[in-house]
Amino acid sequence: MLLALIPATLAAEPPSNAPFANVQLRDPAAEARAKALMLSLRCVVCQGQSIVDSDASMAGDMRSLVRTRIAAGESAESIRGWLVARYGNYVSYDPPFAASWPLWLAPIALLAAGALIARGSFRRRR
Repeated sequence: MLLALIPATLAAEPPSNAPFANVQLRDPAAEARAKALMLSLRCVVCQGQSIVDSDASMAGDMRSLVRTRIAAGESAESIRGWLVARYGNYVSYDPPFAASWPLWLAPIALLAAGALIARGSFRRRR
């Protein structure tokens, strides 16, 4: 039984070697800003996890990048902009409306189409 666990253990992804992947910043205010930004960023290799919650090495690299840039005095919006430019709108849990309008309007359009079909069906029955 224990031999069956060996392949799964060997296939596990190694942790990130980035300097601030799992180490908090010394300044509590800077760490709070970094944490707030990291909670709003999606891991690009995980299924919907934020980079704070993910154990993937890519998420560790992204955490390190965020903390390094926050410590250097860069604003959260410029860091988010850089990550969106590099990885696309998928990396942000709050994409711009221009990128997500089909997701918001499709249910309304489908409900309207269903209402029109139902109305036509009820009229034919009379």
